[in-house]
Amino acid sequence: MPLNDTPAIRLEDVVFRHGDRLILDGVSMTIPRGAIAAVMGPSGVGKTTILRLVSGQLRPESGRVLVNGEDVSAMNRKALYRMRENLGFLLQNGALFTDLTVFENVATPLREHRDLDEPAIADIVEARLDAVGLAGTGDLMPHELSGGMARRVALARAVVLDPAIVLFDEPMAGLDPIAVSTINALIRRTNDDLGLTSVVVTHDVVQMKKLADYCYILAEGRIAGEGPPAELAASDDPAVDQFMNGRMDGPIPFRYAGAAGS
Repeated sequence: MPLNDTPAIRLEDVVFRHGDRLILDGVSMTIPRGAIAAVMGPSGVGKTTILRLVSGQLRPESGRVLVNGEDVSAMNRKALYRMRENLGFLLQNGALFTDLTVFENVATPLREHRDLDEPAIADIVEARLDAVGLAGTGDLMPHELSGGMARRVALARAVVLDPAIVLFDEPMAGLDPIAVSTINALIRRTNDDLGLTSVVVTHDVVQMKKLADYCYILAEGRIAGEGPPAELAASDDPAVDQFMNGRMDGPIPFRYAGAAGS
């Protein structure tokens, strides 16, 4: 199958445990090239685990995780390193290096993975900062940035190597409404302008209705629902309705499954 016809990411009947706890129980997903896919669900349900499986930080107990048609769990260290060069990451809260300037934060992946001279690095970093509306901030330190600005720097760093796939872990958490809307718009624009495939882990139903092309809802280790946001919002499936509309009562439990008496 030609690469362009191969899904960017595919999970096939993936099972994953953390100790004795079953996190993912036969999860399957297909994320086509160019799409923004949201992975949503209650806290602790395994959303970030999926990102770690895609990046090869974790390996499934059974099933397969395919990136560009290649089985990540079968890769050796060298192959994983090569694959990860084609992945961008935006971690929770941005995870900037606190002792480096904005410029050096964005430049770090270039210094580690590309053999470029300083003028070339400067050109790329300045272009990426300009694309997220932060031209001229290269000399600032992370503590001088607002939460929204820090997240935009993290986005610039995530795409500085021109990856094909970007993984976002709660990119809007802790931000004010204006910053949330800004990050949302930047993710969409960056995805489309650079021809990316994006996977966004989030609780933010409202923003995902605006941003995502396709959504997966996880509950109790399984896919509770999937589809375009508008279809999920109108779903009469009890678990999907409960999550999309923030209802306390429904099949998705409020209490941790391992709690006494639960």
